[in-house]
Amino acid sequence: MPAHLPPASPEQQLAVLTKLQRIFTEGDFTATYKHALLVALADLAVERGDDNGDELPLELSEIGERFIQLYWRHAQPYSSGRHDALPGVLVQNFGAQAAVITAIADFRSSCMAASPQAAKVLQQNAYRQMLNRVTKTVTDQPIRYLQNFGGGTDAFLYRRSPPGGIRLLPGIAYCLRRFQPLVHQLARMHWADHIRRNPRNRPVLGQADDLESFLFEPSRAALTMLVHELREVDGERCFYCQKPLGAGVDVDHFIPFSLYPRDLTHNFVLAHPHCNRSKSDSLAGLPHLRRWRQRIDQRSETLTTVGLAAGLLAEPDTIYRVAQWAYSSAAATLAQGWLSPQRFEPIQPTFWQQAQPENAGHSLSQG
Repeated sequence: MPAHLPPASPEQQLAVLTKLQRIFTEGDFTATYKHALLVALADLAVERGDDNGDELPLELSEIGERFIQLYWRHAQPYSSGRHDALPGVLVQNFGAQAAVITAIADFRSSCMAASPQAAKVLQQNAYRQMLNRVTKTVTDQPIRYLQNFGGGTDAFLYRRSPPGGIRLLPGIAYCLRRFQPLVHQLARMHWADHIRRNPRNRPVLGQADDLESFLFEPSRAALTMLVHELREVDGERCFYCQKPLGAGVDVDHFIPFSLYPRDLTHNFVLAHPHCNRSKSDSLAGLPHLRRWRQRIDQRSETLTTVGLAAGLLAEPDTIYRVAQWAYSSAAATLAQGWLSPQRFEPIQPTFWQQAQPENAGHSLSQG
């Protein structure tokens, strides 16, 4: 078995961060594609990579699928609800509308589907045609131009891998895994700013202040449906304190949104508002992790059905990989796991294995 490369050195990590910042400040952003590509690469590094310095091969088609997921909601009209603005699809290119938006909008006008995942299952041929259009655009534009900045090309992130892929260079997947929340924060901030600066969006935006919510968070309708369905699946108890929920309830990201800013159905739990506020951006302690793993092991298919109905993504394998990454990183940095208000415990490297369900019946629990 070939030896793995060592993780990126502190010097390489700093160099990667510096060059990522230069992409934002010195790159040419005529559309929002480069922001989406950086988000996709960071997410895939978390989900597909490991904590070593190896290269990471990625198929262009799976990057295309991430673009469909990222832009799916953007192809719908945005409405700020203000008297000074008219509903409309936001323009994400300083020229004609972004081709990815057009491809998704064309698909959605002829195929009724609540989510990309549902579309892929219910409209396989039409979805494949849309994916091919999106993948070609991604290949011809952001893949080709992302690493152009400062008047030149610095291929520090990836190289093309014919016939249909790229390879993240040695140490890059490690860096993107480590700095994924920061990459998301920078990309989303610049993405929203790009849309605000496009003069063609002024009639739609007005004085809107909820643009980021529309672009990057699930809709209120999806969350309302999710609350109802999770009550049916999990019962009427707060996931954390196990006391009755009552009327007031929050939808919480078990793996905090600040660590992994994607909305995956299996990551959502219902909680009392005060438990949710107290946990905040912390990872949960071992008792909660054990209960969460058991929940997915026993109810994964039901949760997938709930997600599809609410128009959310349901990827249990992905959230398991993300959780392993999150707890491994937390143990390495001596982070504390939240137990209850004012109570924490040190996150140990053994937490993930300790939380494995006994007599696990689901393949995911073997991770």
